[in-house]
Amino acid sequence: MDTIELLRKVRKIEVRTRGLSNHIFSGEYHSAFKGRGMSFSEVRDYSYGDDIRNIDWNVTARTGSPHIKIFEEERELTVMLLIDVSGSSFYGTGTAFKSELIAEISAVIAFSALTNHDKVGAILFSDKIEKYLPPSKGKQNLLRIIREILNITPSSKKTNIETGLKFFNNVEKKRSIAFVFSDFMDTGYQQALSIASKKHDIIGVRVYDESEKGLKDIGLVAVKDAESDRTILLDTSTSAYRSAAQKAFQKITQDFTQNFMSSKADSIHIDTEMDYIVELQKFFKTRALRR
Repeated sequence: MDTIELLRKVRKIEVRTRGLSNHIFSGEYHSAFKGRGMSFSEVRDYSYGDDIRNIDWNVTARTGSPHIKIFEEERELTVMLLIDVSGSSFYGTGTAFKSELIAEISAVIAFSALTNHDKVGAILFSDKIEKYLPPSKGKQNLLRIIREILNITPSSKKTNIETGLKFFNNVEKKRSIAFVFSDFMDTGYQQALSIASKKHDIIGVRVYDESEKGLKDIGLVAVKDAESDRTILLDTSTSAYRSAAQKAFQKITQDFTQNFMSSKADSIHIDTEMDYIVELQKFFKTRALRR
């Protein structure tokens, strides 16, 4: 992608997603994610109904009247975007590749974090770490992340989600919010996910193409595997093939859901032809109600 085209795409994503973040998601994002804890703010006179556990006994003794400590939530968070850039993400039969949708959703979350003065970083991975962008604040940092996501040419086409999760757990020592974007056509990441979710707040975002549920009956079709580069001839006219494709898709869906549920991590399913805004709003509102 040349520089002019890249800048045009970055600008388009910035305009669309920043508007969504400012007008739709900023308040919901704030409500959905907790700060790092509570910090002391001030001391004031005790009022009826205040929690007596917050009484400041030193000030109370000195003044002769009851006072309580006021605490407020420390809001600054670190948001990490773990993005699968393997060969299967550069696939789509509708209006967008999975990689393009991932870039847009990542930008929405990043700009929501920016509005709330949080740090944002990114880890782009295949079966190895392709790019690490340490968390930082500011618009320029976000635009750089978007540019890297859009313009990445991975050195490998294969996927290893475990590699991305292990690297994240090693480099991020403080508790972070991590969105893991992938089609999750991979296995063996359960243990790494379980370990990471004990320290961090993990959200899996599974992005898939409608055709991955199973091709319709369109006869013989030559398809190229995005990760192995092998070309395979599929006979979509047989019910056996269509049934096997549907079962494979259902297995990936079940494994993804179960892996995140057993690790006490959240998960979102997004189709490339789906209105992801509705899905994100639903997710943020559900999270906010659980706080």
